[in-house]
Amino acid sequence: MRRMFVLTMALAAAAAAPAAAQLLAGMPAWNSPKGGSGLTLSADYGLPNSDAGGGDAYGIRGSFGFSKFTVAAGYSGYQADGAADRLSSFGAGAAFQLLGGALNPVNVNLVGGIGTTGNVPTGVGDLDVKTYYAGGGVSINLPVPGFAIEPYLSVTNRWNSASGVDTQSDLGWTLGANVGLGMFGLHVAYDSQDYGGTTGSIVAFGAHIGFGVPGM
Repeated sequence: MRRMFVLTMALAAAAAAPAAAQLLAGMPAWNSPKGGSGLTLSADYGLPNSDAGGGDAYGIRGSFGFSKFTVAAGYSGYQADGAADRLSSFGAGAAFQLLGGALNPVNVNLVGGIGTTGNVPTGVGDLDVKTYYAGGGVSINLPVPGFAIEPYLSVTNRWNSASGVDTQSDLGWTLGANVGLGMFGLHVAYDSQDYGGTTGSIVAFGAHIGFGVPGM
């Protein structure tokens, strides 16, 4: 039980904003049900609470949107309270928009992905942990002059697995917002997940820059 508790606390993850994932250690499940076209590059900083391992994380992500699809990949470096080293996580995810558009203020999407965190310390040695997630999100486009503001709520199931350990399955939710300022933007999120009877949470924020692709 202690081994799995350490594994799940070490994995509070995500990828893609604006896209989606709960894959990168120390990060929330970023999302943007509104989606978008072209390339978006993001830089993030996460602060897990003590039940999620504490410490801090930094990350970089890239996403590419076309039509109703978004694909993304990212990296995070997470150092828990008392840990000597940072864990490195890599992940990739995808999102599909079910509802939304230029004239529709409500957006709904499906998200999914896979990630890995190497050398997670446990009482019996270091393990490589695989993380999977699947779920969906809903957002609203707020009509604020000069800004593109998108508050959202996502609900995803997260699975953590490692060699010789039973897969841990937990449900989590993310409340966040994406703010666009032309090609530049900001994003913030609060992520909550059950960790074997305790509630781990992450507060995170970051900035992103978008590059349009001609013809898209």
